Amino acid sequence: MKILKFGGTSVANSKNILLVENIIKKEASQNKVVVIVSALHGVTDHLIKAAEYAAVKDDSYLQVVKILEEKHLQLVRELIPVLEQSSWLSFVKKHFNDLEDICNGIFILGELTSRTKDKIVSYGEFLSSNIIAARLLHKGFDCLWMNAAELIRTNSDFTHAKVDVDITEQNIQKYLNDHQNQIIIGPGFIAQDDNNNITTLGRGGSDYTASIIAAAIHAEELQIWTDVSGMMTADPRLTSNAKPISEILYHEAMELSHFGAKVLYPPSIQPVMSKNIDLKIKNTFDPDAKGTLISHSLEKTENEKNHIAVGISNMSHIALLTLEGSGMVGIPGISAKLFQGLNHGNINVILITQGSSEHSITIAIHEKDISAAEKAINTSFADDINLKRIEPVKIESGLSIVALVGENMKSRSGVSAKMFGCLGNNAINIRTIAQGSSERNISIVISEKDTRKAINILHEEFFESEIKQVHLYICGTGNVGSKLIQQIYDQNQYLQENLLINLRIAGLSNSRKMLFSDRGIPEEEYANWIELGQEASVQDFAEEIISRNLRNSIFIDITASAEIPRVYEALLKRSINIVACNKIAASSDFDNYKTLKNTARNHNCKFYFETNVGAGLPVIGTINDLIKSGDKITSLEAVLSGTLNFVFNNYDGSRMFSEVVAQAQKEGYTEPDPRLDLSGTDVARKILILAREAGYPLQFDEIENVGFLPEACMQGSVEDFYEKLTEYEDHFKKLCSDAQREGKILKYVAEFKEGKAKVGLRHVSPESDLFHLYGKDNIVIFKTLRYSEQPLVVKGAGAGAEVTASGIFADIIRSI
Repeated sequence: MKILKFGGTSVANSKNILLVENIIKKEASQNKVVVIVSALHGVTDHLIKAAEYAAVKDDSYLQVVKILEEKHLQLVRELIPVLEQSSWLSFVKKHFNDLEDICNGIFILGELTSRTKDKIVSYGEFLSSNIIAARLLHKGFDCLWMNAAELIRTNSDFTHAKVDVDITEQNIQKYLNDHQNQIIIGPGFIAQDDNNNITTLGRGGSDYTASIIAAAIHAEELQIWTDVSGMMTADPRLTSNAKPISEILYHEAMELSHFGAKVLYPPSIQPVMSKNIDLKIKNTFDPDAKGTLISHSLEKTENEKNHIAVGISNMSHIALLTLEGSGMVGIPGISAKLFQGLNHGNINVILITQGSSEHSITIAIHEKDISAAEKAINTSFADDINLKRIEPVKIESGLSIVALVGENMKSRSGVSAKMFGCLGNNAINIRTIAQGSSERNISIVISEKDTRKAINILHEEFFESEIKQVHLYICGTGNVGSKLIQQIYDQNQYLQENLLINLRIAGLSNSRKMLFSDRGIPEEEYANWIELGQEASVQDFAEEIISRNLRNSIFIDITASAEIPRVYEALLKRSINIVACNKIAASSDFDNYKTLKNTARNHNCKFYFETNVGAGLPVIGTINDLIKSGDKITSLEAVLSGTLNFVFNNYDGSRMFSEVVAQAQKEGYTEPDPRLDLSGTDVARKILILAREAGYPLQFDEIENVGFLPEACMQGSVEDFYEKLTEYEDHFKKLCSDAQREGKILKYVAEFKEGKAKVGLRHVSPESDLFHLYGKDNIVIFKTLRYSEQPLVVKGAGAGAEVTASGIFADIIRSI
């Protein structure tokens, strides 16, 4: 014999009940079956609402009862033929009249007891099971309605009664021996005490009813039919990548259901587990789907044996209560006293952890129990609190429990490190940890606002070996930014296939607009993103990134804004990686530079700015590698401005200096204001950044900048600047001719030696490494303790949107 249980969504309406009928027909063609059904979807909640309205003398209960009555009458009209409806319509009306009478009594008394509440909610399962039985009888099935409440005996602890297993099993066995119908259908959730008062088995109790019956008769199988295709590796409402679990051990299922897996009511597992009866979770709306098999032992494939965990579960609205004090150390009976107090307050403890110093005990409970638990604990330890031996209980709320579950976690080293490492890398602060001696469950308590992020991080780490989701927030969509975005779209397929990385552009911002999408802005929407965006500000953009709290987030600054680096520290403190093309932060006051570097290190995230110097050239990376390997930079000599190199490579006096500068700006080699390049300020920032990365605490004002622009060129607007360049053409011709007379060329050179830095024009001879440098190329010549005689040289294109974008792209990949 098989036991089939159908949940509220499975019997929500006549359409769904016809699906249930087909499933029962198929199963009953091969086996005798007992069918247990829940109330129609939402009915139990509305019954409770009606009772609560009546208790506070709100006559809205009458409307609720009428709505429920009509719902059930309509179900009869849709399932039972017209000629046979009369008796069943009367049946429904009679019981709703009774229900209304009970609510009237509550209204008059202004009191709702647990016993009365159980009586009221019992109508849901009672009516649904009778109507479905009537439908099956009409269709010619050998069907009998069973009043399961009369068979399941409990104590009088109303709303969550405890079952008397021995008497209940005897009642069930006798009833099913006496009634040999092919289909027996009955209500779940409800039972009776020794005085024949209606009791209930707790929310989710219909599963429990089915499990009790299955255990009593040693059923071949228990099937729980619901609206999902079995248990999932995580809550699909929180992670879109949740996968069905095809097979799972009882102990694993117990752990998952205890910590919030909604598919299965935790007490329902115990009866069938003790009798070694297989339990299947199936989908009413996709009956051919495999579902989940829960069993004592499973034949796992080699691949399944390698899976560390089977699922992630979570429970929200959790509070932590901590009892601590020096008076607890070495004193026996403290824990017993604590839990006796909680027991008297009828408080369910979900999780327990205690420091080895015995100085504190922390428990997790439901938030709804905070007041009762606080009172119970402080009352139990009143004397110790008055004597200052123990502190009054401390309370933290707004928390969640997240549990990683799996039999294969037992005796497996590195599981905790992997779990805590990936959470730490994404700024998930763990308030407390609990792991049972069975080692099949690691539970953590975190802030509720981090729940979705934590589950997605863990799911990706333990169940999604294929693809890692990375969320990019790009600030600056100009020339370089637009090239980077296109490179990301073009390269993403390759990254997914070869590096198992999926880059999602989760946010875009310029000086006017910003747009966000957790699932990524698709390429086809990018062209119109400004029209779709909202009004932008730097602070709002940063705050939105933090509030969205997505895993594996990277902030990318492709601007020259002095305002944007002010949000770096707040982002780094949330373990959001930063990739900066913007030089402002790394060349700011040395203390600020060190603060950002230390913040990144302390919060286990990355702060990369390779493109600050040399665009896509590996200059900063080379310095870092040398330092890490124990080398020391003794001097640097470099041409660091692609703009200035382009200008002096193309200016020989045959055409105006202003024309060459304008060409450099047109081709995208200069800043919007070319004076930033030609003044040497940009080069000074670059050599400052290199010196700092080499380990020297240099400030910007310590750099000697030998300028070549007349002071008048630095005044006014960009248009005024170009006019002044024309006026001072003779000055620029003289600079060029002086170098030519010596057989040399002009290069704007940055140098660092003996702790000092200098930038300025230099006459460079043909034998110098700086001489053969063409177009917009950059060069950096490193002298180190190891490269003392023959220097290390990095040379290549040092400007241009494409190469700069590719350097940013490389930093993004490096930071993942």
